[in-house]
Amino acid sequence: MAWTRVAAANEVAEGEVVGVTAAGQQIALYRDKAAFFATSNVCTHQYALLSDGYFEDGCIECPLHQGSFDIRTGKAMCAPVTEDIKVYPVRVDGDDLLADI
Repeated sequence: MAWTRVAAANEVAEGEVVGVTAAGQQIALYRDKAAFFATSNVCTHQYALLSDGYFEDGCIECPLHQGSFDIRTGKAMCAPVTEDIKVYPVRVDGDDLLADI
């Protein structure tokens, strides 16, 4: 794994999710209570981009079947999702967001 620039910090607004591609991976970036998080952007149930879903209270809801994941741990929170998503450590370096991909 390596620290990779994934976005500028100001591209991810508070309470928002943004989808990006970095190091060949589809990544969802989140800003929640001034902290940044990164997960896989693809639902483990069926192919759907989580960045198109509903983000609230530290969870992302898949836009297809409303299964949700905890963005801090990647844990699948409710049916129909049963498989966790990958999470990536994030750090801020100046104006850039870096993820350990």
